[in-house]
Amino acid sequence: MTRVAVVAHRKKTLGGGLGELRRRLTDAGVDDLLWYEVPKSRKAPKKARKAVEWGAELILVWGGDGMVQHCVDALAGWDGAIGIIPAGTANLLATNLGVPQDLEQALGIALGGERRRLDLGRVNGQHFAVMAGAGFDAEMISDADRHLKDEMGKLAYVWTGLRHVRDETVPVKIRVDGEKWFDGEASCVLLGNVSQITGGIEAFDDARPDDGRLEVGVATGHGALDWARTLGRMAVGRTEKSPLVQVTQGRKIDVRFGEPTAYELDGGAYGTSKRLKARVVPDAITVCVPVPGPA
Repeated sequence: MTRVAVVAHRKKTLGGGLGELRRRLTDAGVDDLLWYEVPKSRKAPKKARKAVEWGAELILVWGGDGMVQHCVDALAGWDGAIGIIPAGTANLLATNLGVPQDLEQALGIALGGERRRLDLGRVNGQHFAVMAGAGFDAEMISDADRHLKDEMGKLAYVWTGLRHVRDETVPVKIRVDGEKWFDGEASCVLLGNVSQITGGIEAFDDARPDDGRLEVGVATGHGALDWARTLGRMAVGRTEKSPLVQVTQGRKIDVRFGEPTAYELDGGAYGTSKRLKARVVPDAITVCVPVPGPA
């Protein structure tokens, strides 16, 4: 039996909780189990690295995208596999990979699913699995603080988003693979490794987490009407057909802002910066995903 480790955010819950997870692992014959609980996702990397040092070949990450982001940042390049148990407020990577928010099914995929090698993005020295955002997106996430998320769940993002729809644009210059691509005012810059973002919207229609590229998107509108038009177009059609959005792909992206701008990685706020240096890291991590059904 593969040596299994659990790295869990103890404040997150799913199904019968962590006690139920331990029981199910025992019932599945997992006797050689390493168990780590953390009070905050930023403490997870140390435990993930410790699990590798103790010989773990499969690490189950219990929590949301923040827990997953911190773990993949620590484990990038590792030969073992990560199983996602989506117990967080936002579970975008799990959703994009078809891992349901159900303890029994998610554990079944982690122990018996297919293992898929995925790319990661890297921004200013930190890896991300889902997306990086700056401007409107990051301000919204920063405001959805821990207390508000605990009280309102996913509605916290809607509430804080409404507070920022009137935010002003900032000057932005973007180079993609060494070539100038965008020079103008923007309210939001997104770098994506997968297609679906918060609310189930397909922000990057052609994104694949194993194609060796990152998606790049810029939103130029601001104000409630512009954002309603933009999100409406993204919800019912291809994103690039919106007159307020520009989209491309690349391996190396250099974003420069005219003023310090808030940015986030996989739903976690990382402060402000006047520059984002990003690149794709191909085949960086292995994740357990559902076995494909018949065509």
